[in-house]
Amino acid sequence: MTLELGTTKILARVEDGVGWITINQPERRNAMSLAMWQGLGAAAEAMQADPAVRVVVLHGAGGKSFAAGADISEFEQHRANAEQKLRYAEIASRAHRGLARLDKPLIAMVQGFCIGGGLALALAADLRFAGQGSRFGIPAARLGLGYEYEGLAALARVVGPSAAKDLLFSARQLEADEALRIGLVNHLLPAEELESAVRAYAARVAANAPLTVQAAKAAVRLFERYSAADDSAVAAAVDRCFDSADYQEGRRAFMEKRNPVFQGR
Repeated sequence: MTLELGTTKILARVEDGVGWITINQPERRNAMSLAMWQGLGAAAEAMQADPAVRVVVLHGAGGKSFAAGADISEFEQHRANAEQKLRYAEIASRAHRGLARLDKPLIAMVQGFCIGGGLALALAADLRFAGQGSRFGIPAARLGLGYEYEGLAALARVVGPSAAKDLLFSARQLEADEALRIGLVNHLLPAEELESAVRAYAARVAANAPLTVQAAKAAVRLFERYSAADDSAVAAAVDRCFDSADYQEGRRAFMEKRNPVFQGR
């Protein structure tokens, strides 16, 4: 069964108890546009509402990228300052909330680039399967933008504070072997075996008692739940990033394919 989402850039279907959500913009390394964030939110909500779905797999089309983050070419129009960032975040948050509210297991099947907002999507999954040759990173420090507390807390919970700081401070990309070593990836396979392995694992989970699986996920979620009782200082720091001259410089440098020169203001 194929779901209608109002965009061809996010595809969703259900096969034998497994929901498949495809990020479908391979010509831009599956970078996420505003329309795609909207479609992803709708897909996640549909998967949650469908009792036939026992497990969900999120992956990127084309085999070269899971998701290369947000579509930076849209930033001048939709994310150029803190006010626009807020509206953009509201739309993207629907997608993240939809994935976070899934009471069914969510598997990220990663092949190729998994960068920035794409890595945040992979971190929303319960498990990450990756193919050899995949690369992971958060380039915020090369763009001058800020990442919200919730996403960075998810990264720190998965890989630990020290490895999270390494990724964030350096803005470097990790190869798949290192991602496996630090726990960012659960299973690493040859690229040509990735999809068959994910299909077999998803089928195994789908065949298990769904209430037991849901209860297990709920228990672990309660255990790892973060506290955002006072994240106002983080939110203010993120707003300063989006209103900064450095953020403008980061966007220009990206579009001009040159190294940015940041001034700290």
